[in-house]
Amino acid sequence: MNTQEKIKNIISSNDVVLFMKGTPDMPQCGFSMAVANVLKHLEVKFSGINVLEDEEIRNGIKVFSDWPTIPQLYIQGEFVGGCDIVKEMFEKKELQTLFDSKKINYKK
Repeated sequence: MNTQEKIKNIISSNDVVLFMKGTPDMPQCGFSMAVANVLKHLEVKFSGINVLEDEEIRNGIKVFSDWPTIPQLYIQGEFVGGCDIVKEMFEKKELQTLFDSKKINYKK
């Protein structure tokens, strides 16, 4: 399986997946921590993929999404964005609306 297929498989196998530096419990960068904290605050079940453990995934996800930075959040296969976008969507309640539309449980 090549890297792009592996990424596609990860995204399709998880309703909410965050490609991040570190893990949800031990983020290795502030931006990854911020997005993980938003998801934890909303009590959303998500998978954190540590790109620091796999250089191919780290570079491949940037190609896959055509987005140059990490973290990257995907909800039911849809690329949502990085830290600034997710934080802004959360503050405007747009992230919660997206979870509602996708029928993903979160703390209201």
